[in-house]
Amino acid sequence: MNQQNFILVILILIALPVCLIKAEAAELKPFTTDGCSSFPDGTIEHKNLWLACCTAHDLAYWQGGTFKQREQADIDLKECVAQVGEQEIAVLMLAGVRVGGTPFLPTSFRWGYGWPYPKFYSELTEQERLQVESRLAEYADTEQH
Repeated sequence: MNQQNFILVILILIALPVCLIKAEAAELKPFTTDGCSSFPDGTIEHKNLWLACCTAHDLAYWQGGTFKQREQADIDLKECVAQVGEQEIAVLMLAGVRVGGTPFLPTSFRWGYGWPYPKFYSELTEQERLQVESRLAEYADTEQH
């Protein structure tokens, strides 16, 4: 086997597990939120001041999607926190999620964390969108009870 074929075989062996993961139908885990992850959920006086902003942001991150959708989710977080009167905190949070929310690391708060890792940027398929809708309905039911 020449060097070029050897390198090709190695690349295929490295890529094969990722391809197999993508080929099987991934199952979306139920929605969970950790609030503002490692960041406070509010101020000392108002402990949950921007918690709802973080929960909405987690909802977007849980389901994942395209790079543009992540960018919008991060902007929405910034705007939400600014609307509760914390402009400086909003800018700080935006910087944190832009750096820490990458889908390329297997963290519990990455973009697309509801799906098995790896789940990189991509439009959700119809089957994935149906799973999102189903899990959201389950979550709404648990929130009402």
